[in-house]
Amino acid sequence: MRILIASEDIPYPNMGGLAKHALNLARALVRAGHKVDLLGNDEHPISVCGEEGNFGGHFIGELNGFHAGWKEVSLGMYMPLKRTVLAKRFASIIMRHAPNYDVVHYHGHVPNVALFIPESINFIQTRHDQGSDCFRHTRFRNGEVCSTLVPGDCAHCLTEKPNAVQRTVSAIAVSRYRDEVAKSFRRHKTVFVSDLLQKNLSRTLGPGPWGATVHNFVDRTLLEEIREAASRLPPPAGFHVFIASKLYPAKGIEKFLQALTPRLPAHMRLTIVGDGGDETRLRKMFESSQVQFLGWCPPDKTLKLAAASSAVVVPSVCEESCATTVLEGLFLGKPTFALQRGGTPELVAYQAAPGQLRLHPDMASLVDDLIAFDPQTQFGFAPEGLGSADLAAQKLLHIYRLPPGHSIR
Repeated sequence: MRILIASEDIPYPNMGGLAKHALNLARALVRAGHKVDLLGNDEHPISVCGEEGNFGGHFIGELNGFHAGWKEVSLGMYMPLKRTVLAKRFASIIMRHAPNYDVVHYHGHVPNVALFIPESINFIQTRHDQGSDCFRHTRFRNGEVCSTLVPGDCAHCLTEKPNAVQRTVSAIAVSRYRDEVAKSFRRHKTVFVSDLLQKNLSRTLGPGPWGATVHNFVDRTLLEEIREAASRLPPPAGFHVFIASKLYPAKGIEKFLQALTPRLPAHMRLTIVGDGGDETRLRKMFESSQVQFLGWCPPDKTLKLAAASSAVVVPSVCEESCATTVLEGLFLGKPTFALQRGGTPELVAYQAAPGQLRLHPDMASLVDDLIAFDPQTQFGFAPEGLGSADLAAQKLLHIYRLPPGHSIR
């Protein structure tokens, strides 16, 4: 098949899980014998991604306009036409290329783009986060998971005490957007990276299913090569705990450190990789001889550090949809500690043995378990193919071959 993968998240020097997912899929599809090109943003050449950008096809940099703010922050309200205009813009760019391909697969943050793609086009999108009904993509506000269904309440994400105008205009914007997303999902094929996303979406769009679930995946071959190389090194002295995360409230790094550092055992060392708005403050509060912040690191270095650790912690307090870092920890053979929320419990199916994915109701119990855990515990390999990009590609190829112009039921 001739496949066009589209994502405004590619290319950047520091790419997140969505971009890595799309590039992993592109490589898997090429390995399966298909022609794959990538439609990305126009800000950078694909070379800024380094080795990650080598996917085996042609890169087209044309997507633009997604950074336009429309003065929403300064006005303290969401603008009703902003996301419609952006969706139409993306649809127009996609349609310049779509006739040259058998399928267009979109991975991004503009789900209502499907409303403006003709039904005759074989268009599919993968939803990676809760942006199908939440403008912040996370359903997380004021340090807590947000479950409000009232569109006017979304104004609180822009201003602490929205007035009547801010609430009313924001409500119009949110309602319009959700209506367009619902029509989009009925119009074209949609894939979610976890059942959690469909469950949460049904609260605002009504009963589903709104599409099919194909769980997030990783490059298992790469991870197992890194794991094998790490196994030939001398084992680390003590208990080395590893975290890779953006440093902002939803990822729970601060809450984890607040719970752990007063009780940090002498034999435990903590390495944190990642940057973000909280980095400077967290360094001042917690950095020590036992807690090390490395800032942003290239992907290969990050995975090697994880492979050399005794355990991986993913302390997100938001509802992660299907965290790549959890899968990486599991396939590197590490005990992986996380909260029992979001799509993370679904990943129990990917552990090599019971007890590898260690889920907890709150941060206190997670820290208790981490401190008491035996760092010498070893885990084997998950069943062959499980969680791999190649297996996911085969599932997606089946969806690609379904007739265009209708949702998946």
